[in-house]
Amino acid sequence: MTGPSAATEDPAPTVGTPAPLDGRRAWRDRNRLAVVDALLDLYAEGDLRPDALKVAERSGVSRRSVFRYFDDRDDLDRAAIERQQDRVRHLFEIPDIGEGPLGERILRLAEQRAALFEQVRPAARVSRLRAPFHAVIAEELEQGRRLLSRQVERQLAPELAEMDETARGEALAIADTLCSFESYDFLRSRGLDQAKVGAAIRHGLGALFGCAPSA
Repeated sequence: MTGPSAATEDPAPTVGTPAPLDGRRAWRDRNRLAVVDALLDLYAEGDLRPDALKVAERSGVSRRSVFRYFDDRDDLDRAAIERQQDRVRHLFEIPDIGEGPLGERILRLAEQRAALFEQVRPAARVSRLRAPFHAVIAEELEQGRRLLSRQVERQLAPELAEMDETARGEALAIADTLCSFESYDFLRSRGLDQAKVGAAIRHGLGALFGCAPSA
């Protein structure tokens, strides 16, 4: 892994033979992506506040260049959020959402949340710690919560439709809480592994809607 001691500058086109514009842009984009991936990887390893030196060592760019590819820290945060979403985009999908017997829908929802939250857990914890102080992170976090909440509502739509307005609002709020990252993270911090948290979500939703969920 190349670090600051191995080089003081990032590789650049040779003077006198400038690279085409597209080549320069591709080179910049590669280094920008390397910085973002390094930051996310450090989060995943439990380092929630990596400094520029650690990011430089992991990404292979010079320490001085870590923030050169971003307008400011908010720009880096935004890029990290977008990159994280790209990494886990496939985990946001729920097959045949809203279709099938209730027990099967509960099972699919619980499995999706456990797989998604386990993957994003380190970065998600950082996002929640920093959101009160960073408008960009707070905005992205709220958008993600709304998306996940709509999934819960769509997946449980047949049962919710049979309730009056008050009961529907209460049931949806409880279901949304059971399926939230905060609940998942709390149970993981209490020693439950991914499978056991998924089972807890299933049992909670099953009890809420009077259903024995599929195993």
